[in-house]
Amino acid sequence: MSTPADLKYARSHEWVRVDGDVVTVGITDHAQSALGDVVHVELPRVGAHFGAGAEAAEIESVKAVSAIYAPVGGTVTAVNDEVADGPEIVNEDPYGKGWLFQLKVADLGQVADLLDAASYAATL
Repeated sequence: MSTPADLKYARSHEWVRVDGDVVTVGITDHAQSALGDVVHVELPRVGAHFGAGAEAAEIESVKAVSAIYAPVGGTVTAVNDEVADGPEIVNEDPYGKGWLFQLKVADLGQVADLLDAASYAATL
């Protein structure tokens, strides 16, 4: 699966899709592939606030339990309950239906610090 050019990426393998001052966060195809079959996702609570780089969620696969970090600082405005109920969606569609949570961004300048698709792909 190619790395979508319209997203921004963290070195810790999260992606963000920007819509005004809200970002949708998920994990990259590379991350879900490395994890293997996802069996559980622990999502943050709506209203929780995280600084950039803070652990915001947890994902469990048949191989390991991994932290999901907030790529930018902000307040959780929504979580993907479908992923909580069917974690395999993360493996099936990491850039679409497999999104994890949304953040209202405190400082949109933080998005500029994330990697573009080509720069992220170069880290793999």
